[in-house]
Amino acid sequence: MRVALVQLTTGRSLESNLDLVRAGISEAAARRSDVVVCPEASMRAFGNSLVDIAEPLDGPWATAVRAAADEAGVVVVAGMFTPGEPGTVRNTLLVYGRGIDTHYDKIHLYDAFGFKESDTVTAGVSPVQFTLDGVTFGLATCYDVRFPALFTANAAAGAHVQLVCASWGAGRGKAEQWDLLVRARAADTTSYVLACGQSEPSAAGVEARPGAPTGIGRSAVVGPYGNLIERAGEGPEILYADIEIAEVEGARRTLPVLANRVAL
Repeated sequence: MRVALVQLTTGRSLESNLDLVRAGISEAAARRSDVVVCPEASMRAFGNSLVDIAEPLDGPWATAVRAAADEAGVVVVAGMFTPGEPGTVRNTLLVYGRGIDTHYDKIHLYDAFGFKESDTVTAGVSPVQFTLDGVTFGLATCYDVRFPALFTANAAAGAHVQLVCASWGAGRGKAEQWDLLVRARAADTTSYVLACGQSEPSAAGVEARPGAPTGIGRSAVVGPYGNLIERAGEGPEILYADIEIAEVEGARRTLPVLANRVAL
């Protein structure tokens, strides 16, 4: 199974952002991808108003993404914003295509490094997985990567692959933390981790919003022992990962951390 990680930088315009997503889907499908992953906040970049553009999962932006998935014959995972509690949104991953229709709402909100996501976002409450052609995927969004229990829950539910969609904040030491965390979550769970981030705005020719987590690039494909297979640069690009369940099954026989874990 082939998974494409579409690293891009979104802005304020929903239509322009949709065009980026469509272009990524089209290119990835032409390279025989089965699953196409776009970053957190693909609908609109952080640093812009979100409440005014949040829409339900059958709204116009999501419907257009669904149509693109159907046309390409792929599963698409893309970050959008759906209505939350009054005055807030939910930070949602839309997952659609090839008979799959689900979503994940970000559980761990980014109240760190001077940003307060909980001021505008309602937290999700439940892990979510989906299965395509015998491969099970767990879902996570950005700050979730700092919380191993979510990834363990996904793996315990059968996930061979953990998808992390992000718009990682820049700053001192942040790139190193991202690199460490995506590898650690793979090693924790003997799973592939496929981490798709927003590209660094200046590298994409987009004006950055000061203080907002608008991306650093560095999307990554990590193997089930925590080994880095491939990493993107700062600018827009697509990484491709060919998933082998046998690699996960072998790692779990050799290093049975999931079976050996003890509730404390």
